[in-house]
Amino acid sequence: MQEQVNEKTVALYIKTGKLTAEMLQRAMKKLLSQMKKQADRPPHGKQTLKQLMKQNAGVSNIEITGENIKAFESTAKKYHIDFALKKDTTETPPRYLVFFKGRDADVLTAAFQEFSAKKLTQDKKPSIRKLLSDFRQKAAALNVQREQVKNKDRGRER
Repeated sequence: MQEQVNEKTVALYIKTGKLTAEMLQRAMKKLLSQMKKQADRPPHGKQTLKQLMKQNAGVSNIEITGENIKAFESTAKKYHIDFALKKDTTETPPRYLVFFKGRDADVLTAAFQEFSAKKLTQDKKPSIRKLLSDFRQKAAALNVQREQVKNKDRGRER
């Protein structure tokens, strides 16, 4: 019984150990075909201006401020908008231009409406850190007013 198991193990090891040139060639061809498929697919989301122009769709642009770039990127990702950011350093402070496909204009308006609504609600909400510091000051004021007891009765009779 033990000999049969050993023979089968050795036979399996020899079969898997033999990697013929033909099998290696097939594996390389399959890998190259997969890489070619991925290269043919156009990029999505944030990309360079050159990649956006290669897609042969009319390109439009809008201006956005520097502090809103990250928030806009998350909204654009949610709406699957292909866009490119370009920093114009000729002016101070530098302005940022967002380039997008012309056919994405309707989607972009919807994304900007959500983005602006999100920004407005953020501005209306009070800062949590500011609220915490206010509560700390109030608690400190209450502690100062509290009477301190210097003699404590421990329940012992003299």
